[in-house]
Order: sequence, then C-alpha cells, then structure tokens
Amino acid sequence: MATPIEIVRKLYAAFGSGDIQAILANVADEVDWEFVGPATLAYAGRRRNRDEVAAFFADIPKADDIHMFEPREFIDGGAHVTVLGWEQSTALDTKKEFSSEWVHVFTFKNDKVTRWRGFFNTAARYPV
Repeated sequence: MATPIEIVRKLYAAFGSGDIQAILANVADEVDWEFVGPATLAYAGRRRNRDEVAAFFADIPKADDIHMFEPREFIDGGAHVTVLGWEQSTALDTKKEFSSEWVHVFTFKNDKVTRWRGFFNTAARYPV
C-alpha cells in the first residue's frame, strides 16, 4: 500500500502527463476540494465530488496556459501532505504572463484524497 506522500508524487506525475483520470481515481467519492481565489477565476471555488473535480481540471486550460509547473518540496505530515511549488503561465483573458509560487495541501483517508486546498499569488495573475 502506497503512503500519502507517494500517492501525491504520482498525482503530480499524472498531471504533468495530462492523465487526469489517474488523478480522479485517487479522489474520494465525497471530497472537499477548493482552489482559493477570486470568483472571476474559472477554476477557483469548492468542489464536492469527482465530477466537480474533473470540471476543475477542465477549467484550468480554459483560463491559463501553463508553461512550467514545478512541485518543488513535499512535506510529509502522515495523512496530510503539503506541496510547495512554482508555476509560469499566461492568463488567457488578459494575455499576461505571470509566475507564482503555490501551495497545495492534501488530506487522505483510506488512501483517497478527501480534502485539497490550492493557493497561489492570484494578484500576480491580474494586471494592476
């Protein structure tokens, strides 16, 4: 049986290869999944089940063209895994390129993600 941190590493590998189904296979039927950001950002907000999490992943390329996405540090907290990373993207609505560090926090129960929070500097995404 894989540990939560091993599962999280596999999830990022799946994201990098575009295998969203592999990610969804590791999400619990009932989940508390939220990217914290303004309502104007398509993928911001809370999702409660796998279909809604699939919509989250479908909304990302509608809003942002990700050029680089790097998980850099994995912090093992047992059932909780925190990942620190960095991305460089272009906001499709403004055509502005931006970069930001990000934080993702995963919670596991019975080898499935039951809670996820995502954060990045959304101010970097929007022009001043």
